[in-house]
Amino acid sequence: MLTYNLEERGNVPLYEYLYRRIREDILSGALESGTRLPSKRGLAAHLQISVITVENAYAQLEAEGYLQTRPRQGFYVARIDRPPAPPAVPAPLPPEAAPQEWRLDLRRTQVDRFPASVWAKLTRQVLSEGGLLAPVPHQGLPALREAIARDLRDFKGMSASPEQIVVGAGAEYLYLLLAQFLGNRTRNAVFALEDPGYPKIRQVYGQWGAVWKPLPLDAEGVSLTALRESGADVLHISPAHHYPTGTVTTIARRQALLRWAEETGGVMIEDDYDSELRYSGRPIPTLQSIDANGRVIYINSFSQTISPSLRMAFMVLPRRLLERWRQELGFYACTVPALEQQVLARFLSGGWYEQHLARLRKEYRTRRAAVLEAFRTGPLADRAAILERDAGLHFLLRLDVQEDDEALRKRAEGMGVRLGFLSDYAARPSPAYAHTLVVNYAALDPALLDGAMELLAQALFPDR
Repeated sequence: MLTYNLEERGNVPLYEYLYRRIREDILSGALESGTRLPSKRGLAAHLQISVITVENAYAQLEAEGYLQTRPRQGFYVARIDRPPAPPAVPAPLPPEAAPQEWRLDLRRTQVDRFPASVWAKLTRQVLSEGGLLAPVPHQGLPALREAIARDLRDFKGMSASPEQIVVGAGAEYLYLLLAQFLGNRTRNAVFALEDPGYPKIRQVYGQWGAVWKPLPLDAEGVSLTALRESGADVLHISPAHHYPTGTVTTIARRQALLRWAEETGGVMIEDDYDSELRYSGRPIPTLQSIDANGRVIYINSFSQTISPSLRMAFMVLPRRLLERWRQELGFYACTVPALEQQVLARFLSGGWYEQHLARLRKEYRTRRAAVLEAFRTGPLADRAAILERDAGLHFLLRLDVQEDDEALRKRAEGMGVRLGFLSDYAARPSPAYAHTLVVNYAALDPALLDGAMELLAQALFPDR
């Protein structure tokens, strides 16, 4: 007869405690498959509990498949696969790595100026007006797409209708969608990528299973000869301000790339990363704005200019691809919450984004000048050469050093200094990329530059 100490059940209902104990005996093997259980009345009398309590426990066990009822015979333990016995002492889980606190971080790329007061005011407005429970269209809220289209027309000279715009949770998410759309398993498209280039682009396309080929850069942009030899169907390019080299694709090269796309039936993905932070001259016209044949998909985000945690990006599809996009990928739900979309739409339409960008350009122009001056006149002046482009939040620094990049990195990390090298961005290693730092200066406080320069000099040239 089954015997359990029912006084140990605590606050658990009596039938549930009985069910748990019988289940434990079945799983442990104490009650083997085919064993006949006591009758409901017999077990109730033995445990001095009500028949209904036993009946409820048996019913739950039967519902979960632990017991079987045989007509006029009673309840029997069902045949089940028992889990293996756990180890006597379970192995501890590895601890989650804590974020590294750096004394000096030259890899950090994001700006540290967020329009908190305006954003909070607009958020309160949206919340007070309601309307957040309605479904969001696949391509994003119409109000946001209209605001983006106006911004592109007014400040980049682009002709794009709201119907062509797709909103997504960051540029990397849009890369993934384009990998499916342009390079799925039935089309087997080949993606050509700038080399050196942003590693996550390679990672996203590679994880999706798309075939990609790295293309070298020359003084005018991506190599046209290498592009033609690659057999690529899709070219992912950052013509306005390439990261990390800072190269601007010339108008002659842009026109040649458009001819390549038209002649081969190819598609270009124009990644307009960092283009808003240009400090001299007029903004570089987009490739999309001179594309007469619908060969360019334009991508941009608000990560650099507002906040990376906003996770808001968008792309402009050529009209000729729009219907196919809706048919093949229109089942995806929009990945950006309605609240953030509505707030950003008002931020753009109300002129706050334009004001915010003007303040950012002014502040980071000043910060950039201070950082460049610190490198030109500080302890690294005679051991490093600045390779500078007048845009973005970074520049290149060529070091006069014999040690390899990995040795420099390890010594710097030991001193709390985080470095990024041009060689880190290359898919194909080359001696030409060695000994060149990618200096992201967004997080460098001008008031602390003297100490930062001294620390960096100690990390790179301890024997100076």
